[in-house]
Amino acid sequence: MADSTKSPHLSQTKTRPIAKLSVVTPTLKRPEEVRALLHNLSLQTVLPSEVILVDGIPDTESETECVVSKLRTDLPFAIKFIRHGGGTAIQRNIGIEVATGDLIALIDDDVRLGPQFFEQMVNVLKESSNADVGGVVGFRTNCHFALERSPRWRWYRRLGLLSLFEPGRYDFECGYPINAGLQPPFTGVRAVDIMTTACAVWRREVFDSGLRFDEFFRDFGVLEDAHFALRARRKWRLLQCGDAHCIELHSPNGREDRTKIGFKSVVNYYYVFRDISGPLSRSQKFRFWRFQAFEAIRIMSSALRRMNASDIADLRGRAQGVWKILTSAF
Repeated sequence: MADSTKSPHLSQTKTRPIAKLSVVTPTLKRPEEVRALLHNLSLQTVLPSEVILVDGIPDTESETECVVSKLRTDLPFAIKFIRHGGGTAIQRNIGIEVATGDLIALIDDDVRLGPQFFEQMVNVLKESSNADVGGVVGFRTNCHFALERSPRWRWYRRLGLLSLFEPGRYDFECGYPINAGLQPPFTGVRAVDIMTTACAVWRREVFDSGLRFDEFFRDFGVLEDAHFALRARRKWRLLQCGDAHCIELHSPNGREDRTKIGFKSVVNYYYVFRDISGPLSRSQKFRFWRFQAFEAIRIMSSALRRMNASDIADLRGRAQGVWKILTSAF
């Protein structure tokens, strides 16, 4: 990956950590992604002191564990390999518990960082004016899209489904996070409400306060990162650093089926909305369900037009999610 973060005032040589930095990465059936990630992390101008890999195959030695064993002695940082299932939220909690760093970076196994990613993030957190910043998220250079070129987002605006369109914010009126991909390239920092767990660095104090990922979010993660950030935001400011570049490869390995994703796209969103903004008013509930209805119609249209089995599976999951909310004490 090309170095898109170079700047004359930044060191071009590899250094020891400015602050002790731990990397926590959950993984499942992605040995080659982990191999590439460890190589990528070894190229950072500010090195982590340790990388904690939490493998979702808990009972037997995995191919990923074999990869790590072969690379361990050649890496410029310590590796802790833990077997623990339950899903990405629970795996991250396990990694956070054993992390020793002053800063804890949550990096997905299919993310590749620009060489100065950690240096940029640490520099932001070192600023005296940012003492109340709990976490900083990077900028994924390959995820940007323009609202005007997205039919889905144009309809969101045309129908007034959202009350705001600022990337990285949370719509407290309808319970929908505004996609960070809408943010065009920028320099410096900007305030956000939500931070992806793909490429974020948090102060240890945030976790020392007792905050962890909610274990409601099991298996494949949907919105647990937004929920965590929104709870952290009650005490801390959150920022995005436009100079800390990375790319997200969106590995297909270890993914859940579309039925489960469709289910969580209703249930998890409602859980976060109720927990963060509750008790919900009639207006908020109306806006939430209006948005969900539009999504169902949009996916149904796609299913009929393309006869796509994954769209049908998504709809089936969403119907199960609606039923779950309407018929349970959840």
